[in-house]
Amino acid sequence: MKLWCGVVTEKIAESKAFYTQLFGCEILFEEDWFVLLKLGTSEIGFLLPGMEGQHPLFQRAYAGEGMWITIDVTDAQAELARFTSLGQAIEQPLRDEPWGDRHFVLRDPNGIGVDVVQRITSPME
Repeated sequence: MKLWCGVVTEKIAESKAFYTQLFGCEILFEEDWFVLLKLGTSEIGFLLPGMEGQHPLFQRAYAGEGMWITIDVTDAQAELARFTSLGQAIEQPLRDEPWGDRHFVLRDPNGIGVDVVQRITSPME
């Protein structure tokens, strides 16, 4: 099995640009109504709302709250410097957490929090 997720959104192009330009996601499939992106072994899709033939659960656009995406990196500080140099707004500055994460947070075009995380210690330590 494999877990991947999708977001119903009007912002297909903006979402594609955000994830490909900032994180280097690969485009696996693209139409004007859907784009499927890949990062490592993970995938995320962006689907236009109101698509005929889609189940009613996939008709309404994401409302903008209550979801986050985590992207693991090897050096959060270096990624923060790179995003800042690109003019990307940072929602939460870099900080270390007692559970072993060093991270900062961006907001994607859909309002989804993107947690950019470096594991500085194992969660079991």
